[in-house]
Amino acid sequence: MLRGIYTGAAGMVAQMHRMDALSNNLANVDLNGYKRDTSIHKSFPELLIRRMSDDGVYVFPMGSADIAPIVGKLGLGVEQNEVYTAFTQGSLKETENMFDLALDGKGFFVIDTPIGERFTRNGAFTIGKEGMLLTKEGYPVLGENGPIHIKENNFIIDKLGRVFVNRALPEDPERLISMRENQWEETVQIDTLRVVDFEQERYLRKQGSSLWIDTEESGPAVKISEEKFPNVLQGFVESSNVSAVEEMVRMIEVNRAYEANQRAVSNHETITGKLLNEGVKV
Repeated sequence: MLRGIYTGAAGMVAQMHRMDALSNNLANVDLNGYKRDTSIHKSFPELLIRRMSDDGVYVFPMGSADIAPIVGKLGLGVEQNEVYTAFTQGSLKETENMFDLALDGKGFFVIDTPIGERFTRNGAFTIGKEGMLLTKEGYPVLGENGPIHIKENNFIIDKLGRVFVNRALPEDPERLISMRENQWEETVQIDTLRVVDFEQERYLRKQGSSLWIDTEESGPAVKISEEKFPNVLQGFVESSNVSAVEEMVRMIEVNRAYEANQRAVSNHETITGKLLNEGVKV
């Protein structure tokens, strides 16, 4: 009888983990570059039930109990196995902000933080007082030669991540548009965005502020070859891959599953109480 209570309680805990992941997804539905989390569960080993006294008397055979008729299997509940992150591509949204960058394909921008290099898909960048390309939190975006130094309205980044500037041009937005139309003639390449990937990206660990850190399971960051290099789009950002409608539907499913397990625990508790109170009197 207590086994049913434990199984129902395990189901309730599993649904709580699912709800935590769904709530976090909905809270970050508008965060650029956010990747949806899914709580993955696994079942405990099942038990095979046999009817041991089919005719009232059961004789244990030598070395085997296979002659006992099989009744079925008994589940023992579930537990959380991992929180899986889906790295599917989010939709690309045009912002017309020259500091915004998006990766169309697999890969991560490399960010320099006080605690080491971190990785992100959130390309909503800005320019700092010292002329460096920064994240919203003020961390430098790294190129192949280190932090990228630019001037407002005087730089462009092509699809291969190459950063071009024209030091002789004034900070004139109209002149910048003319430079783009003329394919930036007479410009100088100062750096190339550092874009990396991982052998097992599913094992990257989130650290907040849209940043990721590599783990032993994910492997170290590796440079992407030119053949697999993602398109870098200037003036775009990647939206989150969370669908608010789908997450709400999953949340309803979780609520119903939690309530079902809760009723199962309550029913088992009621039956156990009757067995202890009324059965003793008989």
